[in-house]
Amino acid sequence: MAPPARYCVPGERLCSAEEATAGSGTYTRHGFIFSSLAGCLEKRSEDSGLPVVSVVRDAESQLLPDVGAVVTCKVCSINSRFAKVHILYVGSTPLKSTFRGTIRREDIRATEKDKVEVYKSFRPGDIVLAKVISLGDAQSNYLLSTAENELGVVVARSEAGVQMVPISWCEMQCPRTHTKDFRKVARVQPQFLQT
Repeated sequence: MAPPARYCVPGERLCSAEEATAGSGTYTRHGFIFSSLAGCLEKRSEDSGLPVVSVVRDAESQLLPDVGAVVTCKVCSINSRFAKVHILYVGSTPLKSTFRGTIRREDIRATEKDKVEVYKSFRPGDIVLAKVISLGDAQSNYLLSTAENELGVVVARSEAGVQMVPISWCEMQCPRTHTKDFRKVARVQPQFLQT
């Protein structure tokens, strides 16, 4: 079993310059090797005798949703005022960890905002395209909007477990049972379709 990785921060003293050679992500000062990055400490043996000490960080940096970005999210829960979602993609890039978001009732549609009912727009499990309108705060997380024709539900499953087909901007139908459910349906643009 490999020993647990040692994490270090910039400026942390790693070892004496007599014990090892400074590698990438490190620098030498006053006879000691210091970290210049936040990351994992790596020691590699070299032919010259002294091991090389380097600091490596995770190769993939985490992408964060930004205001104006189109995100793909999954509806977790709904109530009369908003839908709670988990953000899965920013544009076409999958996230390593999900972020929580909220779609408020007034941000579901651009028109007739006072007549919108959340349960007629989304259901738990729906996959939704939305736009980030605010980064929110500690309680509300990301605030999202589907108030454009291109935004809304793109994938929904019926009670029979079958993927539903959009039949209008506000309804989807189960191809097996032919039952219709209300949804805020997205008119998906070609750039958001996976090939």
